[in-house]
Formats: sequence, structure tokens, C-alpha cells
Amino acid sequence: MNKQKTKLVLISTIVLLFAAQTSQAEAPTAGSSSDPVITKSYFDQNTLSEAKVKEIVASAIAANSGNGQNGSGSNGGSVATPAANMKVVQLKIGQTLYAGAGAEFIVRTGKVLAVSKDGNGIPDVTGGKDLPAGTEVALNHLLIFPTEGRGIQVSTKNDAEVYVMVRGGYLVLNADGSTAEK
Repeated sequence: MNKQKTKLVLISTIVLLFAAQTSQAEAPTAGSSSDPVITKSYFDQNTLSEAKVKEIVASAIAANSGNGQNGSGSNGGSVATPAANMKVVQLKIGQTLYAGAGAEFIVRTGKVLAVSKDGNGIPDVTGGKDLPAGTEVALNHLLIFPTEGRGIQVSTKNDAEVYVMVRGGYLVLNADGSTAEK
């Protein structure tokens, strides 16, 4: 029995030594190509500090806001606005809000229907589908208008005030075809 204990201890020792060598071989050596070491000065020189990132973002925003665009919608057609500016437009019964090319609408309150003069739908980005003319627009869905001639119209079933967030050019027409005053 003593021989069996000796063999068992010897085998256990060999297994443990083999396991220890294997785990050491897998660990990368500090400074090697698989685990490079850099100095603090190298890190500081080659990374951006939080203050530097904020400075870059602030200067980019300032450059974009001073591009000559006034950020308001237009009753006369398409006017590009800075991406951050949205205008709130209130619609009344009988009014239609036509979008300029590239405009974006988000209906916040009320019931409105999709309108299209050319038979193409309006991309509802939130819903992931095209809205054909006459379809009721869901609240808080982002609509993108790739071309002019499409928009939204207050539904005859509407029982609440209609407010729409608008980015880009737009035109509000009354039921008789006249341009609505701002």
C-alpha cells in the first residue's frame, strides 16, 4: 500500500506541475507584442482628454450654427435648417402641412392623415414602413420626406389640437388652397 500512495502522490505532483507550466505559458509577457507596455507620457500625448473632446465638440457646434441658416420654417418652399433646430407648428381643421425635400415631421398631438400628390408613400422611420396617402399617422413617429409634394393633413375625425415638430422646409395650406399665416 505504501507503493500505491507513493505512485499516487507522484502522479498528482506531475499533474499539478504540468498544469502550472501550462497556465504560465499562456500568460503574455509584459512588454511583448501581445502585451505592450506604454509610458504615461506616450498615453497623454496620443489620447484626447475630456476637456479637449468638449472643446472640439463646442467648436464644431459653433461652426455649424453660424452657417447663415436661420432655423425657421418657410411658407414659401424648402429651406434647410440646422439639424438641431425643430419648430413646433400648430395645425387647424382643414389645413395641410406640406414638407420640403428632406424635411422631418413628428406628430405630437391630434389625428392627421398622410398626403401625397404623386402616389408615393411617406417613410415612417419609427414604424419601419411607408404610409400611403390617407393613412392615419401614429403619434411620436418620425416621418421623413425625400421629395416635395407630400405631407400631412388634419383628419376630419380629429378631436384635439394638432401640434407637429418640424425640421426643414414646409408650407401650410388652408382648405381653400391659400397659404396659412404664421
